[in-house]
Amino acid sequence: MRNPRDFLKPLAVGAPDPLLDIPVTPSRMIHFFDPSNEKIVGKLAGTAAKADIVLGNLEDAVPVASKEPARAGLVKIGKEMDLGETALWTRVNALDSPWCLDDITTLVTEIGDKLDVIMVPKVEGPWDIHYVDRLLAQLEAKAKIDRPILIHAILETALGVSNLEEIAAASPRIQGMSFGPADLAASRRMKTTRVGGGHPGYRVIEDPDPNDPEAPRASAQQDLWHYSIGRMVDACTSVGALPFYGPYGDIKDVVGCETQFRAAFLMGCVGAWSLHPVQIDIAKKVFSPDPDEVKFAKKVIEAIPDGAGVHMIDGKMQDDATWKQCKVMVNLAEMLAKKDPELAEAYEL
Repeated sequence: MRNPRDFLKPLAVGAPDPLLDIPVTPSRMIHFFDPSNEKIVGKLAGTAAKADIVLGNLEDAVPVASKEPARAGLVKIGKEMDLGETALWTRVNALDSPWCLDDITTLVTEIGDKLDVIMVPKVEGPWDIHYVDRLLAQLEAKAKIDRPILIHAILETALGVSNLEEIAAASPRIQGMSFGPADLAASRRMKTTRVGGGHPGYRVIEDPDPNDPEAPRASAQQDLWHYSIGRMVDACTSVGALPFYGPYGDIKDVVGCETQFRAAFLMGCVGAWSLHPVQIDIAKKVFSPDPDEVKFAKKVIEAIPDGAGVHMIDGKMQDDATWKQCKVMVNLAEMLAKKDPELAEAYEL
């Protein structure tokens, strides 16, 4: 077990000091793009203007022949493209792949000053984070980077989910976690080929009517991912990290995507992945608090500025716990309003 005080020290001589708190910035969507695709890269500046985070993907969905061109393309973007206030992330190849070491080494030494977060796929335990943590410190020292690059872990295996609390606490670099339903489904031997979302076969059904046993029985589709997402949210928030829902693979099913994103938002996720520009708008809508709820939350805070006591506001009991809920809502609204003039107007901020 590491001495807790060691978390305050860099893991290599000359590396930057670890952050004491994870920065909380607009993170409603992590928009994935292939840095080897010239057509997509040509539109990236416009996409970045709409997105909170753009992520140069080097792993899944990038063919083997495009692995090195994608890495080189991301280096070029980091050196030459102005993305404004939009954060630049990357997802490197898996730690057991032949590309991961070159991914991390090249990106940190070439554009480490432009890279906010490295997303690590298929994290299975704290040992994976410890390896990347030390490697990043060595490379940051070599490249003379003055602030630490953070780590984002993807939960994509049964072992990773079983160890997620230890993963969240493995390093002060842990920016957050994302939920990877497709690989996780395969790891668990789940009988679904869907990338995120529910499944029509996963249902509950009411008991038969004793007076009419043959009558139709009401049934409702359930959420395959509720338990695991809940654990991820708890693990992240317990250490000050940020939980994200991952991909929704059916691009055309905008209603299903919005429903899945909203469930994740209500459970505590701060954002989700967007795989297509249409999902940027869905994430922006879902992970921005509803203006009416923000106005009510402001009303509660104004009525009880210190959060003390029990009050009735619009016929609803408000106390310390509900005051804290309102603070969460208003703080998020204020942060997003600084980025989005339309939201600022809607929130009356």
